[in-house]
Amino acid sequence: MRLIVTLILLLFVAAGIVLGALNADLVGYDLGFARIDLPKGAALLSALVIGWLLGGLTAWLGVSTRHRRLRRQASAEARSKAKTSPAGA
Repeated sequence: MRLIVTLILLLFVAAGIVLGALNADLVGYDLGFARIDLPKGAALLSALVIGWLLGGLTAWLGVSTRHRRLRRQASAEARSKAKTSPAGA
């Protein structure tokens, strides 16, 4: 499995290198406070990385929020069971 993942990663890296080499023209971005000129390949790669990071952050926050809620519910149930059960049992 690790070999397959490594091969897929290398394939995407190679495709990114080819994409960057074929799109060497500069693209200008005006952000309001700065103007940035990047090659098309770098701009595409930057957008991909930013999207990947934002998507990963969103997924992580969703999973961690759900886990926190489930953990809170489980501890509340454990406390209620501890209160209702006899001390000697």
